[in-house]
Amino acid sequence: MPDNDPAVANDLVVGIDYTLRLEDGQVIDSSEERDPLEFLQGHGQIVPGLEQAIYGMAIGDKKEVVVEPEAGYGEVDPDAYQRFPREAFPSEMELEPGMGLELVDGSGQPFLAVVAEVGPENVLLDFNHPLAGETLHFDVQVVSLRAANSEELAHGHAH
Repeated sequence: MPDNDPAVANDLVVGIDYTLRLEDGQVIDSSEERDPLEFLQGHGQIVPGLEQAIYGMAIGDKKEVVVEPEAGYGEVDPDAYQRFPREAFPSEMELEPGMGLELVDGSGQPFLAVVAEVGPENVLLDFNHPLAGETLHFDVQVVSLRAANSEELAHGHAH
């Protein structure tokens, strides 16, 4: 690779094509049917383990990256579970373990929870990220690199 080829570095807008699989090979996400994922390198917009692994890659470079939970979405946090009274949910709502719920916090921001247990009086919700505790397997290819403009740098993300 010639020294004058641009390489992934902080404050560059990076475009990648990727496929994300879990340890068992299940595909969780992919850019295959979409535009490449663009982000501002070094600004924490992708999981830390992937961000670290792509430093120095050039356009066209491909890499398989394994990201352990602590460099991905974290370990499962046992404190991220909370019990709610069953009457806090609409009576017609059929709650089942594994069911995802979109909730809204006090400031109106949506967030996700997963039903962990349903009892006659309480519902246990899991507020961990759905991929917490998972080892992530990325197949990644750098497809574009460009300098970020001043607005992107000020906002901390690609436009």
